[in-house]
Amino acid sequence: MNVTNQASLPPNKWLVLATLAFGTFMATLDSSIVNIALPTIRRELNAGDSVEWVVLSYLITTTSTLLIMGKLSDWLGRRPMYITGFIIFVLGSLLCGLSWSSASLIGFRVVQGLGASMLFAIGPAIISDTFAPAERGQALGLMGAVVAAGSSTGPVVGGLLLGKFGWSSIFFVNVPVGLIAIWRASVVLPPSLKQTGHSLRQFDLVGAGLFLVGVTTLLTGLDFGPEPDYGWRHPLVLGLMGSGMVLLTGFFIWENRTPLPMLQLSLFRIRPYTSAIVAAWLGFVASGGNLFVIPFFLQQLLGFTPQQAGLVLLAGPLTLSIVAPIGGYLSSRVSTRWLASTGLLITASGYFAFSFLSTDWDWHDVVWRSALVSLGFALFQSPNSSSALNAAPLDQRGIASSMIAFMRNMGLVMGIAVAAAVWYSARNGYAQRAHTDPTHTAAQLAGMRTVYWVLSGLVLTAAGVSLGRGSLSPDKPRPDGVEEQLSTPVS
Repeated sequence: MNVTNQASLPPNKWLVLATLAFGTFMATLDSSIVNIALPTIRRELNAGDSVEWVVLSYLITTTSTLLIMGKLSDWLGRRPMYITGFIIFVLGSLLCGLSWSSASLIGFRVVQGLGASMLFAIGPAIISDTFAPAERGQALGLMGAVVAAGSSTGPVVGGLLLGKFGWSSIFFVNVPVGLIAIWRASVVLPPSLKQTGHSLRQFDLVGAGLFLVGVTTLLTGLDFGPEPDYGWRHPLVLGLMGSGMVLLTGFFIWENRTPLPMLQLSLFRIRPYTSAIVAAWLGFVASGGNLFVIPFFLQQLLGFTPQQAGLVLLAGPLTLSIVAPIGGYLSSRVSTRWLASTGLLITASGYFAFSFLSTDWDWHDVVWRSALVSLGFALFQSPNSSSALNAAPLDQRGIASSMIAFMRNMGLVMGIAVAAAVWYSARNGYAQRAHTDPTHTAAQLAGMRTVYWVLSGLVLTAAGVSLGRGSLSPDKPRPDGVEEQLSTPVS
């Protein structure tokens, strides 16, 4: 398999990073900015309970197409795919702002999610192509700070736009900013590394279809599971989750047999890569569980208003945005195995500290624990992602990059499902033993504390996986014979 470098003289690598950071910030911002507008959208579009799909359609679309976008970028080139993704994202934003009903808004959020998927999947791969192995951790650390900034800025910016200009403004604002970003990307991003000898007619359509439908049905089942109207034993939930697992099993069987698979399973024989993505998945399952439980604790048990709860929860993203660049800087000076694993141990201690939650806590009791969790995760995330991309063969870096993003999104969704299942089960069990109502404060506390015990265990398991990762020197030949030196770091 040949890899051709179309580059002439690439631009400054830090301009490339800034351009990618801009796109990542917009896509991350848009995943959190909509939540605050949901009550208004429900009222003005008469959406009813279907309003939750304004968020879910974006999340499911992004997650289910990440690997497909990563593979296409390996074949077609990162630069044209990234710019195309930005164009689709801006178009989707314009259509969302013009929506006339909840159904049209949900449909246009799917379009927007397709564009965001291309940005999420391809951005880290461009960084990996642009920066030398020793610098990737620092670059990805800065991107981690951008992700945290987008997540924390979304609700604030959304609230301001909503109060002044209405719900459609949270989508319209992407259009002029996005057009500038598309222009900058077309000027700054270097010409792409891409594979030759392939055409779209050889694209693994069966594998892509199995993956797309399998992930979509599985995620839909996981989203319906915690809903009071359904529950985990509802036939629809069981059918969706069962179908998704069967389709994904078929996907892996097919990928192992087809001559040109979408996902090279040999990638998972590279121990540092597999350890990195498994540790990341476990870490994001824990993150999803925490993000699901903590708002209920703050508002239902401590009596905080939504605005107060939002301010308290800013502690995590702010800590992440400050520490993530430091973690990236350290990743080129400290062994990833020890730095990432130490970060996970710090995170596990934060979740363990949350397992003592009580109704006599004040805001600062939550803030320092949230900061501790984010401190550890910031030390883990950037070195771990850099380690995974350094281990991946050059001609599979797009799919390797999108797999990291896929594990993040899938982990967050599964974390919500796991936390809901553990919380409700432990709460109901306590209520039966104590002969009280499941909504009683003591029962709720028992359920939430159990969740944090589980989250601590998940992150400790991730630390063990991270410690067990092997090492792959950047200058060693890759398993498929493609060497790291084929990439052209930008000066």
